[in-house]
Amino acid sequence: MKRLAELTKEYEIDTFVIGMPINMNGTKTERVEVTKKFIHKLHCQFPKMKIEEIDERLTTVAAHKTMNLLGVNPQKKKGIVDTISAVYILETYMNKIKNSI
Repeated sequence: MKRLAELTKEYEIDTFVIGMPINMNGTKTERVEVTKKFIHKLHCQFPKMKIEEIDERLTTVAAHKTMNLLGVNPQKKKGIVDTISAVYILETYMNKIKNSI
């Protein structure tokens, strides 16, 4: 997490946005506990940092739809689906901020 500390200072980051892997019916997935432990470690390492949990349901579906619309080569999809999903998670957070103003 040393590199992460450097990045938070370099880019003046004040919030971590974490996707929460919840099932479509709203129940917790097996990955929720792993994610919660990760959030706890982040909080211990960066106690003053704000940590926002964002429901990540359908972000992978949206990422695949985006790649299909853009005609991304099927062999390349696996390598970038998480990146595109992360963009949708961040966009959800940004819209949440925008709508609360």
